[in-house]
Amino acid sequence: MNNGKGNNKKGSTSKKPGSGSKKPSGPAKATFKKDDKKTGFPKAKPAFDKKPKAPKKPANPDEIRLNKYISNSGVCSRRDADIYIQSGNVKVNGEVVTEMGYKVQPNDVVNFDGSLITPEKKEYILLNKPKGFTTSKEEDMNANNVLDLVRGATKAKLQPVGRMDKTTTGLLLFTNDTDIVRKFTIPNQRSSKVYQVTLDKNLKFEDLERISSGLTIDNHRVFVEEVSYIEDQPKSEIGLKMKTSNVKVVRSIFEHLKYDVLKVDRVVFAGLTKKNLPRGNWRFLTEQEIINLRNI
Repeated sequence: MNNGKGNNKKGSTSKKPGSGSKKPSGPAKATFKKDDKKTGFPKAKPAFDKKPKAPKKPANPDEIRLNKYISNSGVCSRRDADIYIQSGNVKVNGEVVTEMGYKVQPNDVVNFDGSLITPEKKEYILLNKPKGFTTSKEEDMNANNVLDLVRGATKAKLQPVGRMDKTTTGLLLFTNDTDIVRKFTIPNQRSSKVYQVTLDKNLKFEDLERISSGLTIDNHRVFVEEVSYIEDQPKSEIGLKMKTSNVKVVRSIFEHLKYDVLKVDRVVFAGLTKKNLPRGNWRFLTEQEIINLRNI
């Protein structure tokens, strides 16, 4: 019986459309303005409540990263310095520093693996090495060391870049910059060196082509950039351009083909030449030459 109050059963109440009844709930839909139709996304509201960032503190030009400070002192490369820092073997002003990228102030006291260190000025010396001097005493205990030739040049603790036996002549770089030493002695390097090689007999043309194509020596593939006879010289005088600074590799190329190597002279090293540098003499690199080395 209808008493005018309507049926009280759940879901049985009905109202006319537009009479104020709520529509069934569903997924929320964003309302778009006219300009939003291009992207399909609602316009972002400007964030007025964000605080402006504080201006960065100007960097101290005399600051230096800790790993570079250690490298500049000549004890190891930057990469090795990072290992020492992470392992807790470096102290700054008496406190252990393990933070990568930590910067050292000019007056800071740095202790590396138990020893006080100070960065020294980087020195770069180019020598036109004569015969009879070696980079290693292990090769010949009676041979003179190449360091004897540049000992009076500077008080810096220099080391040769790469190795040379006592019979090899030509360009040899010395420095206390451990990053440069590592850069030019790793196997995969980008700088070219040019060698003049003197053989016991003329190099056959077919052997020259074999060298140009690449050789396999002791299960290692050896490639050269260029190889040629030297103009106006006997065919026993060969020019060889390759990236290695290891003279033993140069010798092994020809010995593999049954030639005796009488002489190896390095005439170009990473863009540096023997111009105005007589045999046995040395000179400091220019600022531009140092920049070039670093950018290779």
